[in-house]
Amino acid sequence: MRQYETVFLISPNLSEEETEGLIHQMEEVVSKKKGKLIKKDEWGKRKLAYPIQKCEEAYYVLFHYEGKSEIPDELERRFKQSDTIIRYLTVKKETRENVRGRKKRAPAKSQESAPEEAPLRDEEIESGEAPAVVEEEKEEE
Repeated sequence: MRQYETVFLISPNLSEEETEGLIHQMEEVVSKKKGKLIKKDEWGKRKLAYPIQKCEEAYYVLFHYEGKSEIPDELERRFKQSDTIIRYLTVKKETRENVRGRKKRAPAKSQESAPEEAPLRDEEIESGEAPAVVEEEKEEE
């Protein structure tokens, strides 16, 4: 089964009971279609970045669920029918391991590489016994 995340914005004009009833209806869609609601996150009323349908704020709700592709299709159909849902977005989640999160291993040093030079001691630097360092000049083109 695939995992999905759906975020929808509910009009702020509804009462708390109506909002809870609408959220419960959307939860039932997931269970009726034999899906599993992993997480329901209600963010509450928040100010919108820009007005949507003359609303300055909206009630945000996030569903994280798994199931067949019928579930987001049915949710979308219901969102379109409802005047109280002002915006929604469904994203299909990747179930594979995060490739970017792994750390790279340091390459193994071969035995043929030159031995590391020991750092210079303060006495060698002060007495002038340190080997000379040659700076390469870049040729101007």
